[in-house]
Amino acid sequence: MVKILLFSPNPNEFKRVGVYENNKVIDLVKAYELLYDAKPPNWFYDTKDLIEGGDGAMLMIKTILDNLRGNEDKVSYDPEKIFYYPPITNPEKIFLLAVNYKAHGKETNNEPPKEPYIFTKFSNALIGHNQPILYPKASNKVDYEVELAVIIGKKGKYIRKERVSDYVFGYTVFNDISYRDKQFPSEMPYGMRWVHGKGMDTGAPMGPWIVTKDEIPNPYELRLTLRVNGEVRQDAYAEDMIFKIDEIIEYLSNGITLKPGDVTSTGTPPGVGLASGKFLKAGDVIEAEISKIGVLRNYLVKEE
Repeated sequence: MVKILLFSPNPNEFKRVGVYENNKVIDLVKAYELLYDAKPPNWFYDTKDLIEGGDGAMLMIKTILDNLRGNEDKVSYDPEKIFYYPPITNPEKIFLLAVNYKAHGKETNNEPPKEPYIFTKFSNALIGHNQPILYPKASNKVDYEVELAVIIGKKGKYIRKERVSDYVFGYTVFNDISYRDKQFPSEMPYGMRWVHGKGMDTGAPMGPWIVTKDEIPNPYELRLTLRVNGEVRQDAYAEDMIFKIDEIIEYLSNGITLKPGDVTSTGTPPGVGLASGKFLKAGDVIEAEISKIGVLRNYLVKEE
């Protein structure tokens, strides 16, 4: 139906939900006030609240957009002049998959796992489009990983594969920033150090918006590309996933209750710095792009 984002006209104003359409961002708070001369519902101040609002919230957005036709410019912004937040700022859970693309497994000399191999990040790592990634004092091997992220749309547990689509709200771009000198080497029998290897501040850029699932009937046709300073480093299709989205969600929900706004990032294709030795440096501009969704752009700033 729509591309939904969380933004403010500038960093000093309050967050609100917007819709990206025709190269402009429509402010749903202002649109509601213009149309109805009333205080907007809480749904329009937080994307997680909006998702929890279910079909009623989405129907209200459709109604507003229909009634607004011809007056969009009164409540719209230039998408290059706003402040972007992660499309979900406060997910209860952020799941990621290790080695979920066949070619990525080959380049890092890893055999495919027998079942989805999951690790997590926390909300301290989340940042939005056009926001800075810290090049931390604690690491000298900062890496990138463009990934397709799935946003959960309703509460569920023990979800069967054939019903997973009912629980998906939409998709967004995720960049799994990794700190390889902290992640490796593994220590037997404990494995990799996932917390610092993946979870440092600003290490989870996400956005710029969520595309609702009806706009992407087949996510495996999506093309994932990552550029560093314009140089293509990753370029592949989601069809190379080892475990598909229905398998991943069935696996995760086996004993864990998934909730609206939860994020599951589905792994990265080949081309990462870990394999090439081309790690990131302060000043780099990273563009993670997924067809039918958009470009998530961030830049590295040295931590003071």
